Amino acid sequence: MIDAAIHPQPDKSLPQRLRASWNRAADTAGAWISDSLLALCARFALAGIFFMSGRTKVEGWLTVTDNAYALFREEYKVPLLPPEFAAHMAAYAEHLFPLLLVIGLGTRVSALALLGMTAVIQLFVYPDAWPTHLSWAGLALYLIGRGGGRISSDHWLGIK
Repeated sequence: MIDAAIHPQPDKSLPQRLRASWNRAADTAGAWISDSLLALCARFALAGIFFMSGRTKVEGWLTVTDNAYALFREEYKVPLLPPEFAAHMAAYAEHLFPLLLVIGLGTRVSALALLGMTAVIQLFVYPDAWPTHLSWAGLALYLIGRGGGRISSDHWLGIK
């Protein structure tokens, strides 16, 4: 057995001490910021984006506006769908799926639907807005992969 008094262990170098401190801080943050908290934030963030967009397409409860029809005819020009049908589909989807995300019901399906809408917007409507759409896709992919978390109706109903 080596006597520590005769052969002392060298002190850790500054980089090793900094790395150890950083790792302790990261472990603490990981303990405080759970997947459930991240999922809750992602659900509300993605829901807010799409719900606010949906509100610009309707009057009152869910009456699609003339302006929404004009946007789909003149600016959005989504292929394969008549503009009137696309305006209704977008307005309803932008209300339904965000509502489901907020309550955490059908989280994975709702996030998948909004990821699909994001893909359509990116590919056919605003292809130059990829940084924004990539952030939306990141939120949706997180929710598809991880689910709604413990603070969700899905969890309380035993749905993964």
